[in-house]
Amino acid sequence: MTLFGLSIPTLALDLAGGLCVLVSLYHLWSKRSTYWHWSNASLLPYFLLFLAGGQWMFAGLQVTYLLFGLHGLYLWHLETRRARGEIRFNEPAWYGVTWAASLLIFAYTVAVTDFSAVWNWVQFAAVTLALVANFGTTRRWAWSWPVWILVNAVQAVYFWHTQYWVLFGLQFVLAAMSVYGWRQWRRDEARAVAFA
Repeated sequence: MTLFGLSIPTLALDLAGGLCVLVSLYHLWSKRSTYWHWSNASLLPYFLLFLAGGQWMFAGLQVTYLLFGLHGLYLWHLETRRARGEIRFNEPAWYGVTWAASLLIFAYTVAVTDFSAVWNWVQFAAVTLALVANFGTTRRWAWSWPVWILVNAVQAVYFWHTQYWVLFGLQFVLAAMSVYGWRQWRRDEARAVAFA
């Protein structure tokens, strides 16, 4: 890919995005807001990678991830302050606006995608599942982890086809990390119920 006159190998974009995602997931296990910073940092290299490859839905997904990332970061800040008894906020409005914006972006990327190509249906399935998983992550719901594992499975098939080898291998690492994260969050939920 050429950007501002510089030729950037797709492998470099693939590696940069993958490294940021791995670091972000490490922070997500313990529900640290640092997760959102690293996750957001992965979006630019992935956006450029998918744009160069003409994967419009995956490129659009990076934009929705950015919305979720900014939204999730601020939402976790609000929830922390609410837990300390400092503020109250309108949850339905906060969740609804970002979700609506993400669906609009998703609708646009679907509209510009050629569905006569079978592989675009695989891309569609991965993006749809990723939106659901991301919504669950912003709410810190444990069920978001198994949905991420499904995303990894579908994306592994797609990235094998597109020969994005780092992304392909990364799906297996992320799936394993998601199993661990799921166990951690389920323990947290069980503790919360026990103390309630």
